[in-house]
Amino acid sequence: MSGQSPTKRLLIVTDAWLPQTNGVVTTWQQIVSRLPGFGIEPFVIEPAQFRTMPMPGYGEIKLAINPWKLGQMAVEVDPDAVHIVTEGPLGVAARQWCLSTNRPFTTSVHTKFPEYIADRSPLSPSAGYAFLRWFHRHATTVLAMSPSHAEELGSRGINNISVWLGGVDTQRFHPASHTRRPRPQLLYVGRVAIEKNLRDFLQLDIEADKVIVGDGPARVSLQKEFPDAQWMGYQFGDALTQAYAQADVLVFPSKTDTYGLVMLEANACGTPVAAYNVTGPKDVIRHGVNGYLDSNIKQAIFGALKLSRENCRQFAMTRNWDATTAQFTSYITGGQDQRAMLATGNALNRFVEARLP
Repeated sequence: MSGQSPTKRLLIVTDAWLPQTNGVVTTWQQIVSRLPGFGIEPFVIEPAQFRTMPMPGYGEIKLAINPWKLGQMAVEVDPDAVHIVTEGPLGVAARQWCLSTNRPFTTSVHTKFPEYIADRSPLSPSAGYAFLRWFHRHATTVLAMSPSHAEELGSRGINNISVWLGGVDTQRFHPASHTRRPRPQLLYVGRVAIEKNLRDFLQLDIEADKVIVGDGPARVSLQKEFPDAQWMGYQFGDALTQAYAQADVLVFPSKTDTYGLVMLEANACGTPVAAYNVTGPKDVIRHGVNGYLDSNIKQAIFGALKLSRENCRQFAMTRNWDATTAQFTSYITGGQDQRAMLATGNALNRFVEARLP
């Protein structure tokens, strides 16, 4: 980090913010806290500054119903740069303000928005991708969280894509005493929602204890159908770290995630990951090192149980939020100083090469 005092004003507009608990909010909380160290003063516009209504079918997400207020708020910030995080009402309003005032802006894609909408409505994914092309087409840079998702977005006609990898706080997430049990403990952490494909994990016929950390619109029905699982709800702080550290494997059954920060959080606690070989997991997991990928999630679990917990921790140590922030900063300012990011990439390559056959 440069350590210099803030010199640029960055407006960040997001429809996802606290008190939501998800990877998008975690990412931006980490980035915003570090930007001053890179010479950038962040200003966040988020739903709590507006009148809101619950998102249909997902009440914990609040949507702004008077997003036209954003224009005056943006004028008061008078930013040197604008980044739009989400494609919701505030994102659309920020896009319109930038275009009407002839201001360049960058965007990011954190979810498979078209697939999520298709799961909850009669709209097809193709309609969702038409919206994404419209939304992002004027962005100077569109940030994708993984190489495979960037490739997928490019195939859908979304241009100017750059890859931006997430990180993990290895001080907050760390190993604790761990004892293998007669029955392995399998952990899921994340939203309990249809797009997470949690049923694939819950219906597995496997001699193991299944622990679910998280909440969401599908919890009531799934908990009723699978009462033998341990439903823990949201966990935070030390309780979340302990949940990761005590698990034998983190099971990540989603087939629609673009990255999956919970996989790195589990690794930081020494816990390997079992996942499908799809976008998201295949960009975070080095097969046979910090997790196991398979078209059969049960086989992925058996493979992950054999992996070194120390290797998982060491892998997570190669990913950090300072490098992620440095990379983001270079994209929004056009700067070339990416030493922290490059150092992290080199460390990751050396670590993986030393452990793969």
